[in-house]
Amino acid sequence: MTPPSTGGPTPLLVLDVVGLTPHLLDHMPHLTALARSGSRAPLGTVLPAVTCAAQSTFLTGTHPAEHGIVGNGWYFRELGDVLLWRQHNGLVAGDKLWDAARRAHPGYTVANICWWYAMGADTDFTVTPRPVYYADGRKEPDCYTRPPALHDELTEKLGTFPLFHFWGPGADIVSSRWIVDATRHILTTRRPDLALCYLPHLDYDLQRFGPDDPRSHQAAADLDTTLAPLLHQAKTEGRTVVALSEYGITRVSRPVDINRALRRAGLLEVHTQDGMEYLDAMASRAFAVADHQIAHVYVRKPEDLEATRAALADLPGIEQLLDDEGKKAHHLDHPRAGELVAVAEPDAWFTYYYWLDDARAPDFAQLVEIHRKPGYDPVELFMDPQDPYVRLKAAGALARKKLGMRYRMAVVPLDPSPIRGSHGRLPASEDSDSGPLILCSTPHAVTGRVEATDVKSLLLRLAGLH
Repeated sequence: MTPPSTGGPTPLLVLDVVGLTPHLLDHMPHLTALARSGSRAPLGTVLPAVTCAAQSTFLTGTHPAEHGIVGNGWYFRELGDVLLWRQHNGLVAGDKLWDAARRAHPGYTVANICWWYAMGADTDFTVTPRPVYYADGRKEPDCYTRPPALHDELTEKLGTFPLFHFWGPGADIVSSRWIVDATRHILTTRRPDLALCYLPHLDYDLQRFGPDDPRSHQAAADLDTTLAPLLHQAKTEGRTVVALSEYGITRVSRPVDINRALRRAGLLEVHTQDGMEYLDAMASRAFAVADHQIAHVYVRKPEDLEATRAALADLPGIEQLLDDEGKKAHHLDHPRAGELVAVAEPDAWFTYYYWLDDARAPDFAQLVEIHRKPGYDPVELFMDPQDPYVRLKAAGALARKKLGMRYRMAVVPLDPSPIRGSHGRLPASEDSDSGPLILCSTPHAVTGRVEATDVKSLLLRLAGLH
């Protein structure tokens, strides 16, 4: 490959290696070699330490209080609905990394391969997961690209985007391998000045089994092997490589049913259809949007604040309940945030469950259904171990799907106890072995602790634009 021409910005490859920590780096020889010949440092994160909030901070250089991404989702008060995993970049306020780069160097080109809030962003090349939702209710794997022609180009070369390997019980290395291959293709054919590449693989087994499980260590080794050709290509092209992490995943053992506590206190309301209970967010005096180890608690009227505090005061697993002053201290004082923000204890995490009887759970509870559940559900990573026919049911659903018929893949358990890893809290200590870190192929580029809000300016400096 021909090295980039001199005189322009230094080309960058930024890898978001979700869940990367010093502990896991020990199992990743290629990334370790990059750090050894270059530099590494602890990386500060933000509250909540979750994907959408952290990535938005990296790209704007501001906290959630300013860019507005207070979690992976929140209660849209103007719609009366809880929505997670939105995709429009217009939700992220502030000056983006590429805006600053283009002011310094007009014509600066950017590729976003699967970082969040990709749709509608002012980037030159975009790839992001986007299923096909057919009119008959079927959901099929696919992706969205800009320019549109890139879609067929990538599909022909790499196959359809492997959505069911990107999340759900089948989530594995296949999705990260596809993303790596797509990144390599875009580097070769488009040669962007900046390429952002999101690698989700460590999220899966670390949440399933915990960070100390041998299967999680193997996941780190597998991802490192998958990354090797991309790292080699970047070096050949003369690209500076930055690998960073949004958070570290720590061991948990206690699910906290925060919404059930609010319901028992008479604050959360449901409505019933066909024997199933649905959260009635608009009618509830208080309810929580669970997001790993953080939960935004929305309280409809100020006079219900004290009753909400009382309902949660003695709930095991809650370490802090942030009020206006607490949110401000953590740079989380944005109108999208809840009136209160619950922070779990280190070994605990929040479920979204609001029903009191599993027989009354909505049908989507046992599906991989990230857009209908009013909170994050990591149990979607499992097939129900209590159902002896779960794999037979899954096979039957797949058969219906292949015949073009409607199907329900109702395989997700309603028991949250298998989850062994979570995140969202700030790390226990600044230089923790279980906290996020940043690596750079350039010696001495990162020294000491790097804050999440400093990543934008660091990347501009590495590109020679600051």
